[in-house]
Amino acid sequence: MAKILVIEDEKNLRLLYKQDLERDGYEVVTAADAPEGIRLVESEHPDLPGMDGLEAMGRVLDRHPRLPVVLNSAYSSYQDSFMSWAADAYVVKSADTDELRSRVRDLLDARAAG
Repeated sequence: MAKILVIEDEKNLRLLYKQDLERDGYEVVTAADAPEGIRLVESEHPDLPGMDGLEAMGRVLDRHPRLPVVLNSAYSSYQDSFMSWAADAYVVKSADTDELRSRVRDLLDARAAG
């Protein structure tokens, strides 16, 4: 079972993402902020961390450059930021988790195949 780290500061979205991803069969670890998420990357060794924040993503990728990352933000302007280009996928926050779950599944399938 793949382990996913969700870093999300909004409690309701964090719980929604956790529930939906667990329903898809993943083990889900959650963090409320970037510092906690960075600590969990080291202790939990997720197969895919979800990042909330470009700085956190950069710090994780500096230490784990092959770890796939889905950047999930309420701001579509993040897609234009040079730092966001390091993410393997970009999803605009929504209560509809279909796109997020699809990107997670695609990245983990590609990782397993490669």
